[in-house]
Amino acid sequence: MTISSAERLLLDVREISIRFGGLCAVNRFSCALPNGALHAIIGPNGAGKTTVFNLLTGVYTPDAGEIYLKARRIDGLRPYQIARAGMARTFQNIRLFGELSVLDNVKMGAQMRQPHALASTVLRTGGYVAAERRTEATARQILQIMGLAAREFVQAKHLPYGDQRRLEIARALATGAQVLLLDEPAAGMNPREKQELMKLIGFIRSRFDVTILLIEHDMNLVMSISEKIIVLDHGETIAVGTPSEIQSHPKVIEAYLGEPV
Repeated sequence: MTISSAERLLLDVREISIRFGGLCAVNRFSCALPNGALHAIIGPNGAGKTTVFNLLTGVYTPDAGEIYLKARRIDGLRPYQIARAGMARTFQNIRLFGELSVLDNVKMGAQMRQPHALASTVLRTGGYVAAERRTEATARQILQIMGLAAREFVQAKHLPYGDQRRLEIARALATGAQVLLLDEPAAGMNPREKQELMKLIGFIRSRFDVTILLIEHDMNLVMSISEKIIVLDHGETIAVGTPSEIQSHPKVIEAYLGEPV
């Protein structure tokens, strides 16, 4: 049996749109991510970038269009259902559980893999205890890989900013995601932290075999690591291409970059 190109795509977004009153926040946005891809979305503030992520993860339901994850249609599902289906995200403004430990934050993500029935949770059955041990082992393994194992009992709010970003990515990875959405991961980072982030994104892509779609304002980071870039302006896709194509695209220069990078 021949496998269609659509079935080979891990994430297939087909002309999704959403309006808020009289404002068309996103108009007929499409993207196609094959397994292992690393693509980026850029655009001025208010271009609709985070709205796209909210549509992909079920925070908003598109007014039109379709979203497929591993050839399964997911638009209309709730966020937790989309996370269980294999897509997780980070946020522009870090949303960790500040009062919880580093380990417990990652365990919250890992528990997406093993939802428990109410009875087994209350009675703490053997199955529940075994599942909790697996969850903790998974969380500790990810912390080790992400370089955070030594801080597992530290409250998340006490981590340095760069490590908080790293922890948020670790929590997303703990869900078992195959598609990882990173919303401005370099926001608030100094140049050294941005260099470390670039290395980290490449590392987790290969180590966890994840497909990555990121939103980012730092053009050096975007141009250095992205294979394909989608440019939004006022909810419209004005360009799609490789970094070299985007750098010299006249509409992009006019709308966003100001001058060739």
